[in-house]
Amino acid sequence: MTAGVGSFGSLEGSLDGTCDPSAEVLAEAAAAFGLLASSARLHLVWALAQGESDVSGLAERVGGALPAISQHLAKLKLAGLVRSRREGRRVVYLVDDPDVVTIVRLMVGQLAERRAETADTGVNAGAGRLRGLGA
Repeated sequence: MTAGVGSFGSLEGSLDGTCDPSAEVLAEAAAAFGLLASSARLHLVWALAQGESDVSGLAERVGGALPAISQHLAKLKLAGLVRSRREGRRVVYLVDDPDVVTIVRLMVGQLAERRAETADTGVNAGAGRLRGLGA
C-alpha cells in the first residue's frame, strides 16, 4: 500500500528500539487501529484475510445487513485497509496488505487461543482483560 491509513510508512529504526516512530506514523497507526476497534469492521477484515468476497458473502458470513456491511467496507476502503475490484456485475473485496492480515490474525488468534486455554482449565483469569481499558 502506498497511501492512506493502511500505509504505515518507514519506522526509521523504531523496530529495533533505537528511536521512536514519528508523530505522523503514530497518528496513522492510531487511525488504523481506530477503524479496527469496531468489532464489525474487524470481523470483515478477518473474513477478508481468509479470502476475497463480495458484499453478499460478507453479510452472510458476519451476520450484518447489506447496507451496514457496505458502509463498513467503504470506510475500510477509504482508509486503504481493503481494496475492491469488479468481476462482471459483482464487486469483490480483499485485503492485499500482508501486514494488516498479520496484525489482525495475530491479535484475534492470540485472544481466541487464550479463551480456549481458559475454557480448557476452567479458569477465567485474563479473559476479557482488555475490556474496560478504554480500548
